[in-house]
Amino acid sequence: MGSNPSVLPRAEASWPLEEIWESLLPLIPGFTVERVASIDSTNEALLRRLQAGQHSPTLLVAEQQTAGRGRLGRAWLSEAHNGPANLTFSLAMPLAPVEWSGLSLAIGLSLAQSLHPDIRLKWPNDLWLHGRKLAGILIETVNPGQPDGRRWVVIGVGINIGLPDATGLSTAPAGLVEVWPQATAGLALGRVALPLAQCIATFEAQGFAPFQTAFNGRDALARVPVNLSDGRQGLAVGVDAHGALLLQTAQGLQQIISAEVSLRPQLAAEPSTG
Repeated sequence: MGSNPSVLPRAEASWPLEEIWESLLPLIPGFTVERVASIDSTNEALLRRLQAGQHSPTLLVAEQQTAGRGRLGRAWLSEAHNGPANLTFSLAMPLAPVEWSGLSLAIGLSLAQSLHPDIRLKWPNDLWLHGRKLAGILIETVNPGQPDGRRWVVIGVGINIGLPDATGLSTAPAGLVEVWPQATAGLALGRVALPLAQCIATFEAQGFAPFQTAFNGRDALARVPVNLSDGRQGLAVGVDAHGALLLQTAQGLQQIISAEVSLRPQLAAEPSTG
């Protein structure tokens, strides 16, 4: 869907793509929206385009994703049943933020605020509902940057709409229908798209600081003892103005900034990826 979108086919009536295009175009010049029935990975598809020199801001939505990836290369698959059981999309656009740290946290906060008050945020890029994983975020950048200092970024989002198959999982993932029974992938996309673009614009201009207080208000790890993958232990006490996790340890307060840190709450099992 480009500068002159046509009337949506009947099969796309449940996806508010034209409305999304119209609302986001003023914020993202040249923006387009695409929906595909099936794809390997929305992130990979947009990365391939960017690496081939196709530099166009794009929101790519897939009803089925066969080789999706989460953080640290974990699989995130989505399947279409009687309507998509997941919402999977990626947004490619150029950014030149004042600083990059905290972007995934700001995006997670925007999604949570758009979807339901009960959704909590697990640093650095997961959304939890009732102690179980509901959604994940994967952010990837493409080098080199643009002459004006901007760098192309691909923001991937996967949200469980229905209740996923929990066979073989130690903890069943959550589904948005638990708190929004009428939820569909299209309705959820309609809720999150514009606030997400507005969030990214604010982050680009001001960094993570404007989001810190609200993030801490939804922090799933607040006052929870945690183990880090490098062996450190401590009490999670929120995030700072740059999005770093604050960990109270025997050696004092520490800032955790690495995207490779894996958190495993001692008091609750970590949900598996979708």
